[in-house]
Amino acid sequence: MEWVAIVTIVALLQCALFSFVVGRARVKYQVRAPAVHGHEIFERCQRGHANTVEQLVLFLPALWLFGWYLEPRAAAVLGLVFVTGRQLYFNAYLQQPRNRGRGFLVGFLATVTLLLGGLGGAVFHLING
Repeated sequence: MEWVAIVTIVALLQCALFSFVVGRARVKYQVRAPAVHGHEIFERCQRGHANTVEQLVLFLPALWLFGWYLEPRAAAVLGLVFVTGRQLYFNAYLQQPRNRGRGFLVGFLATVTLLLGGLGGAVFHLING
């Protein structure tokens, strides 16, 4: 499960980095807290970060359940696919928001795979004791 823990930390560090980008944009574009609207680039940063936080709510438990019930190394690989998808999503959102779909899909498919795998593994263990 060490690989799962490492990927968890990588995903959380990525989210923290996105938060830093939001803060930097807030200062650069003079969007004073608590405002979440202002300059378009700030709003893109803020929405990209917020969406990542929303996706982590599904991803993290799915990652750990898949790793626990099926295979930790496979969970870690899928976790890295999620992190890659999130980076593609965030970069595309900053450059051209309409192009963010590919990154979203990569991360979302990794999460769905982890969720279904975790569910399948839990059910298998339940049935087979």
